[in-house]
Amino acid sequence: MANLPDTPLLDGVDTPQDLRKLQPGQLRQLADELRAETISAVGTTGGHLGSGLGVVELTVAIHYVFDTPRDRLVWDVGHQCYPHKILTGRRDRIRTLRQGGGLSGFTKRSESEYDPFGAAHSSTSISAALGFAVANKLADQPGRGIAVIGDGAMSAGMAYEAMNNAEQAGNRLIVILNDNDMSIAPPVGGLSAYLARVVSSSEYLGLRNLASKVARKLSRRVHQSLGKAEEFTRGMVTGGTLFEELGFYYVGPIDGHNLDHLIPVLENVRDAKEGPVLVHVVTQKGKGYAPAENSADKYHGVQKFDVITGAQAKAPPGPPAYQNVFGETLAKLADTDPRICAITAAMPSGTGVDKFAKAHPDRAFDVGIAEQHAVTFAAGLAAQGMRPFCAIYSTFLQRAYDQVVHDVAIQNLPVRFAIDRAGLVGADGATHAGSFDVTYLATLPNFVVMAPADEAELAHMTRTAVEHDSGPIALRYPRGGGVGVALPDTPQLLEIGKGRVVREGKKVAILSLGTRLAEALKAADTLDAKGLFTTVADLRFAKPLDEALIRRLLTTHEVAVTIEENAVGGLGAHVLTLASDEGLIDAGLKLRTMRLPDIFQDQDKPDAQYDEARLNAEHIVETVLKALRWNESEIAGGVRA
Repeated sequence: MANLPDTPLLDGVDTPQDLRKLQPGQLRQLADELRAETISAVGTTGGHLGSGLGVVELTVAIHYVFDTPRDRLVWDVGHQCYPHKILTGRRDRIRTLRQGGGLSGFTKRSESEYDPFGAAHSSTSISAALGFAVANKLADQPGRGIAVIGDGAMSAGMAYEAMNNAEQAGNRLIVILNDNDMSIAPPVGGLSAYLARVVSSSEYLGLRNLASKVARKLSRRVHQSLGKAEEFTRGMVTGGTLFEELGFYYVGPIDGHNLDHLIPVLENVRDAKEGPVLVHVVTQKGKGYAPAENSADKYHGVQKFDVITGAQAKAPPGPPAYQNVFGETLAKLADTDPRICAITAAMPSGTGVDKFAKAHPDRAFDVGIAEQHAVTFAAGLAAQGMRPFCAIYSTFLQRAYDQVVHDVAIQNLPVRFAIDRAGLVGADGATHAGSFDVTYLATLPNFVVMAPADEAELAHMTRTAVEHDSGPIALRYPRGGGVGVALPDTPQLLEIGKGRVVREGKKVAILSLGTRLAEALKAADTLDAKGLFTTVADLRFAKPLDEALIRRLLTTHEVAVTIEENAVGGLGAHVLTLASDEGLIDAGLKLRTMRLPDIFQDQDKPDAQYDEARLNAEHIVETVLKALRWNESEIAGGVRA
């Protein structure tokens, strides 16, 4: 980090209006202070660091040049928005990032007028900014739509769909392409900065517009030739031909850390009469903090860390993470089965596909932020006799639901879905919680839906999915470490649609799906102590249900409770439907369902989230006792009057 002057500027900047009072020569100091504050804050809370450090200067420049919040600034994904939050009235809360009751790790409309659009999924910014721009245009109101989108997010088709539709916004839409991997542009310097200033200037745009009008008076062939000549020349210099074809005026590439380059270009773009405009900015993730610059992932996501050394706080050793169990198990199974392959959508380490890729690089495919393509690509592989595993977070698989239905389920293709981050996800909050996958998959004909109770069960289910060639199958598992059971040397092949009883009782039956099984067993201990002897079943399958087991439990116990880490419409709904169809409810069965609440839960520690969702052992006990009509004092006292 640079040595900061004695008189700080950041203390006097609470909003962008304060920022715009500074002189251009002061912005370098402000950016240095903003970078230091971002590092300090994330060192305290953990979170996304490298991406935010890469856009410090860009954040300062945008808020300095544009009239935010009237000009609507949309950050794609939003994990780079911490400097933006500091400059927009939230510095006093920045050390509450990703904590219960604190600031979100992403942009969030309810937090600030400077967050006009919430985002945590990729590639939505251009569509949203276009909406703001066109709405203002139709209402004849001032204000632009400004989208800041990373080069990784440009791998998603939605970005191009928006750009293809953007011309009607005119000069009210500005897209800033934040290229932090040098994946499009060569290294930039003084020449490219000069060219960017020239081609974004009002003089150049005016001459270009005049030339275009003159050319229209000429023959069609000459007009086309002149247009191609300019496009070819500018494309050779700047690489902007693709964006020009989509209707954008391309400016760049420019150095995203040089404020002397950024400010005049953004001012030219702001004042342009033509548009929409795409500004290509090259940045470096982790910029200005040596540990991040030298890290392979540029400190994309970090635990709390020591600001001086960069050393991250290490979690105590524990059971292996579920995604690693999946990846390593699949890799071993692929040693003897050349048909197994793995597809992920820009999340190889998060899904465990990196483990598979290390062992079988020719059969591992990272398709980028393109979940729709990933699913249909897997469907094509399956149709040709391969055994593809499509490994995608639950929250991201939502983006490909039409492909799941149309390209996989209707054709009954044996695509295997490994669904990571199923259930609550702690600090990432509502945008990343996998709350709905049982509901949206178990409703589909031809689907098998499994949920392991622990890491050993995940290994068994991975093998079961490999061998299941008669249609689509999904296994969903949570974020984080397992429960500590030993992993099998050879995973078992499970019978499709068959659960298991892990504890026998007579009075109460708890039907568990997934990793709430541990809490179900704790609840059974408490209920047994009250004389309410409890059966605990691990159903394993949300679809097909183990109807024989469920029927037996519902007809031989006075109270039955289902529990799952999924929203309404999942296991509980299917068990209720079975009970209703067979008339079991008419017979006086006390059947209760426990599931995630009908809200979007904000970020918090996992234990606090489970308490809010009422999915812990004490809540199971309370549900059972209320079904038996124990009153509140009896429940609290633990005795029956």
